Amino acid sequence: MGTTRSALTDEDIRTLVRGESVQARATAAHKLCRTIDETQLSAEDAELAGEIIRVMAADAAELVRRALSVTLKKSPLLPRDVALKLARDVEGVALPVLGFSPVFTDEDLTEIVRLGGPVRQVAIAKRPKLSPKVADVLAEVGVERAVVTACANDSVEFSDGGLAKVIERFERSERVLAAVAYRQVLPMSITERLIHMVGEQVREHLISRHSVDPQTAMRLAMETTERASIDLIDEAGRAADMKAFVAHLSANNRLTASLLLRGLAQGLMTFFEWGLAELSGVPHHRTWLMIHDAGPLGLRAIYERAGLPARLYPAFRAAVDTFHSLELDGGPRDKERFQEKMLQRFLTQPELAAREDVEYLLARMDQVSGALREDAEAKIA
Repeated sequence: MGTTRSALTDEDIRTLVRGESVQARATAAHKLCRTIDETQLSAEDAELAGEIIRVMAADAAELVRRALSVTLKKSPLLPRDVALKLARDVEGVALPVLGFSPVFTDEDLTEIVRLGGPVRQVAIAKRPKLSPKVADVLAEVGVERAVVTACANDSVEFSDGGLAKVIERFERSERVLAAVAYRQVLPMSITERLIHMVGEQVREHLISRHSVDPQTAMRLAMETTERASIDLIDEAGRAADMKAFVAHLSANNRLTASLLLRGLAQGLMTFFEWGLAELSGVPHHRTWLMIHDAGPLGLRAIYERAGLPARLYPAFRAAVDTFHSLELDGGPRDKERFQEKMLQRFLTQPELAAREDVEYLLARMDQVSGALREDAEAKIA
């Protein structure tokens, strides 16, 4: 193969230095860079090539500097000082070398991540290889888009601490959490944290892809069901159109006896009334009369028509009776105090509900009591 001196013509170099049009200089720059990259160089030729590259990097025309950046973005022959200069240039010049150049050190890249801004962070996050040292700095200071890009790039190596930092900073970002969850390799500690934070589809991927042991998978599935129940009960308390809300639950097979019992134990009588009306097909006003009938037959009749399990009827009877015996006093935290009393009375009944329902109600009572206690302490302070 020829050397740089034999491969490059004097005309190419003159055009690069003195060409009158930007297009002519950019074409000469591209040709020179291709020749430098593809030619076997002696030490003397390599030195000359470096000087030619520096001339290109100093050209006032962005098109010329971009031709240099694009053509030598993957070349180990690009001098490091030139690469750093290009990295500080306008984005059209900087991004090709930031995304690929092998001449940057980890120290170079971490400094650019810290100081270079979002667009340069994203370019670095796309690199075909990135060490944990640089990846962890992205986790620490990178903008959301850069962190999503890095997490979605399995060639980026994060330390366990780096991934933990990502989750800590972006715990509310579905995009970031999903990008982490779909990485090829995840530490078990990260997998278990993510399972509690992501949606159902991503959670199923984590459990199946990252070898969660059967006991952990079962525990997580139960916790997921519990969280879903808590969310639905909270939604029931806020629903503006209760009829539509329970109809939606019923259509999705989520209007269960357990859910109705948990809601009723928190004092959500309207939710219970509309729930029974939906399940039984009886108009709400008639359902209301049957539930609140002073005699024992009305509630049993509408309960059986709704198709709810006979073994749970005593629990519902106790909950309705408890509701009737309590009154709101109209004071601050009225709702919380009422719910606490309701839960306390319900839980002092004989073993009427399933164990998981009792555990749920105990947990909710603890939460309500905690809210009341914090409120009281704040008033004292």
